[in-house]
Amino acid sequence: MDQTAVLEVSREVFIVILKTGGPIMAAGLIVGLIIAVFQTLTSIQEMTLTFVPKIIIIFGAVIVFMPFMITAILEFTRSLYDRIGALS
Repeated sequence: MDQTAVLEVSREVFIVILKTGGPIMAAGLIVGLIIAVFQTLTSIQEMTLTFVPKIIIIFGAVIVFMPFMITAILEFTRSLYDRIGALS
C-alpha cells in the first residue's frame, strides 16, 4: 500500500466521521444555542437546564439519523474491504 492509498483511506475516514457525527453534533449545538438565548432573555442561571433537553434531542437525532449513519459506515467498510482484497 503506497502513501497515496493511505492518505485516500484517511480522507475517507474523516469524511465518514463527519457524516455520522455531524447531524448529532448540529442538533446538540442548535438546542444549546436556543436554550442559551432563552436563559439570557429570562435571566435564568440554572446550569442543569440545558442538560435534559440536549440529551433528549441528541437521542432523538441518533434514532432519526441511525439508518443514514449505518449506511455510511457500511459503504466505507465495503470499500475498505475491496481495497484490502485488491492488495493480495
